[in-house]
Amino acid sequence: MSLKITDDCINCDVCEPECPNSAISQGEEIYVIDPNLCTECVGHYDEPQCQQVCPVDCIPLDENNVESKDELMQKYLIITGKA
Repeated sequence: MSLKITDDCINCDVCEPECPNSAISQGEEIYVIDPNLCTECVGHYDEPQCQQVCPVDCIPLDENNVESKDELMQKYLIITGKA
């Protein structure tokens, strides 16, 4: 499952540089996560780094983008060119 940023986002700018896949960018009002690039940091870290640094805990799992750990690993391999 990829992650999403909720309306509780305060635009603090700490999540974007933590994303190893460059999946986070500034949206019209708040930061957004591209589900095509989000691997929940699978392949890079044990925990999603954006969730670790978010001061308002506004980055839950995105129930509209359900993926298994194996699917996330496959996405990681494609994104990083290791497939």
